[in-house]
Amino acid sequence: MIAQFEQERTRLRAIAHRVLGSFAEADDAVQEAWLRVERADTSEVENPAAWLTTVVARVCLNMLRDRREHAHEMPDPVIDAAEEPEQLVLRQDEVGLAMLIVLDTLKPDERLAFVLHDMFAVPFDDIASLIDKTPATARQLASRARRRVQDRPAPDVDLPKQWEAVNAFLKASREGDLEDLVSVLHPDVVLRAGALEVTGARTVAGRAGAFRKFSRSAEIRYALIGGEAGFLAMVDGVLFSAMAFTVRDGRIAAIHVIQDKEQLAAIVP
Repeated sequence: MIAQFEQERTRLRAIAHRVLGSFAEADDAVQEAWLRVERADTSEVENPAAWLTTVVARVCLNMLRDRREHAHEMPDPVIDAAEEPEQLVLRQDEVGLAMLIVLDTLKPDERLAFVLHDMFAVPFDDIASLIDKTPATARQLASRARRRVQDRPAPDVDLPKQWEAVNAFLKASREGDLEDLVSVLHPDVVLRAGALEVTGARTVAGRAGAFRKFSRSAEIRYALIGGEAGFLAMVDGVLFSAMAFTVRDGRIAAIHVIQDKEQLAAIVP
């Protein structure tokens, strides 16, 4: 079973990341699952892949329930960086940052049911045994979560349009004034940075104005952050922050700022 676990490790980590939203916690969950597998009697396991999925899912559910009072302020997105935006391509299997943020608002049972069924095709009968509910209830939980995910504002899927908006933001923050920044933002734009959440174009523009001096001295490296256009800001060769932009109707609808050093170290290779 240990050999089977190693074959499944990448998939198991993907499950853990989608359930937990954190690469560090996903690695902890996979390690804990490995320890459980090592101690378990697996001689009668008929479907190793399904059984391992169950083990990892149960570990993740326990971690979700235990951390409700100290949840992550921002989930960990997948980051792909390049010198030029044209070199970056969306990956079909990538879970976007916007979805991870919505998933973070779900109750543990809802999140687990949705991730396992909708993303990894785990039957509701198997999910029900994990959360001590009936298959019908598991189906309802996944359906409720699915509605929340589908109700989130849809970003522009055209990458060139996303990069156009990001470059307009960079230019306005470096060279323009407050009105220039307001013009590139959606009226209902949201800025999230750690525990800070600011809404409204003029308020966000005022906050983003503080980026002006910093951005002039920082090295900007384009990146796809959770499937959304953004960039990494480097200071003296050291990663200082990551910024992802949700673009809707050609304007920036959300700005996500990640500055926590441990979080950056976990999500950026």
